[in-house]
Amino acid sequence: EKQLNLLTRNIYFILKKKTIDNIGDAEIQDIAIPTGIPIVYKFDDELKAIPPAKEDHAVSQVHMNALFLEKPGLLKEALKREKQWSEAVPGYDRIMSRYTRPMTSIERSLYKLDAERELGEWASEFIDVNAPVEDDGNDGNFGKPMMVTESEVWEMGMKELESGEQFDPDTPSFHQTETAGEELIEDNEEEIVEPNIYTPPCVTSIPSAAVLGNDGMSQIRRDSVIVIIRHGKTQHNKLGLFTGWEDAPLADEGIEEAKEAGRLLKLHGFEFDVVYTSWLSRALETAWYVMDEMDALWLPIIKTWRLNERMYGSLTGLSKQMVKQKYGEKQFKAWRRGYGVKPPAVSSFSPHYPGNDKRYQKYLQDKRYSLRETLIRSIESGELKLQRKLPKSESLRDCMERTIPYFVERIAVDAVDQGKRVLISSSENAIRGLLMHLLDIEEEEITGLEIPNGLPLIYDVKSKCLKLLDDGTGRDPLEVHNFGKAGKYLFRPCQNEDGTLDEECTIDFTTKLSKAEEETIESIKRGITSSL
Repeated sequence: EKQLNLLTRNIYFILKKKTIDNIGDAEIQDIAIPTGIPIVYKFDDELKAIPPAKEDHAVSQVHMNALFLEKPGLLKEALKREKQWSEAVPGYDRIMSRYTRPMTSIERSLYKLDAERELGEWASEFIDVNAPVEDDGNDGNFGKPMMVTESEVWEMGMKELESGEQFDPDTPSFHQTETAGEELIEDNEEEIVEPNIYTPPCVTSIPSAAVLGNDGMSQIRRDSVIVIIRHGKTQHNKLGLFTGWEDAPLADEGIEEAKEAGRLLKLHGFEFDVVYTSWLSRALETAWYVMDEMDALWLPIIKTWRLNERMYGSLTGLSKQMVKQKYGEKQFKAWRRGYGVKPPAVSSFSPHYPGNDKRYQKYLQDKRYSLRETLIRSIESGELKLQRKLPKSESLRDCMERTIPYFVERIAVDAVDQGKRVLISSSENAIRGLLMHLLDIEEEEITGLEIPNGLPLIYDVKSKCLKLLDDGTGRDPLEVHNFGKAGKYLFRPCQNEDGTLDEECTIDFTTKLSKAEEETIESIKRGITSSL
């Protein structure tokens, strides 16, 4: 790191002396470059640096025609003072470490409601909500007990409120009684089903000490491979909101999921030649954290909107629970799980329409122009504004019709067929499309597939099968992760080209231990415990 800093400083001095400030060899010794503070230049028409104005609030340095955006040493002093406060003020760390990740307005509102619910749970430890209310006579009943009758609807609503659910008697589903055995999708979780895997997944065990190098890492994998990872959890995921093209960043939990995935891949000897991801922050952040843990932030990243999540139209940003209550269970499932069903479209002036996002306005070039949108924008602005045809809503089929061709025409041709090791960081519905293509999953089955957040899915190019990585906990991945009803189509026997079983599939969680083996393991555990 010191050598890198020294090299950076030397390059900077050369550039400064030769091209910008024309500083001599003697004067260059007086220049200091503080860490992490932007230096701003202004140039005239001949690209000569303009000396900064002599203003009281400006911070510059001798021999330099530039301004510092911050006084050198100020941040260092602030951090020093914060450390002193954290040591001297009780509770300072707890207060200052509250959730600081950027949130959308609806995330912030729901996060506040969640905090208020937690506060209510805390208060209930000290307040008896069922205790009789003291009557001070202000209700006009002169201290007499108030007689209250509750209808069935009100009584049902109060029960829902006590359990933390929404109370809205105007929705049809409020008056419906669930039938026994009916499967319902929770508002903020995937549909939980019992594992229904015909073929146990190929799980590669953590390398033993015998095959680890001096750095504790296993031998580097050289063969072409595709590793697919769904982004870590976002606050939208945790609050049960339709996310789609909404640019929700990772929650703290999602960051840890991405970091853990990077550590696991590094431990198993993975390296990559190229990374593909979408234009959404959560997928980009996941790729960055994975690469950071693998010491590979320098890897080339290819970003494409074609790996974006499905566009949920006017459902974007709405609570899944609210949508289910308002439109009913049947319509909710159709929008969320229907292969060819589109949610209601957004308008051309909705903040959720991609045409109002500068990323897609400026950089999306591989879609045809839209006559309708061009007319709307041109009339609005009073001048010709060419607008491309961007999705206002997508079905799962629409999402896959942009994702699969991109994989076939770009990722496969440019990387996989060239023997490169590929990492793809994307969202659930885009990944469903990739797996449907790679594993030949039928259209009618793909909607039942769940993709766990932050779990590396290893696609072996040679054996054309999906593998998982042992995390060292001894837990069966099928018991830890939910792959949904279509999880049985993910895994097949991994075989070498000669038909023999892949030697990497070293862990079989379906094998039952004999009684003697279980007793041996228990005795080992007791021996370890007694020695601690």
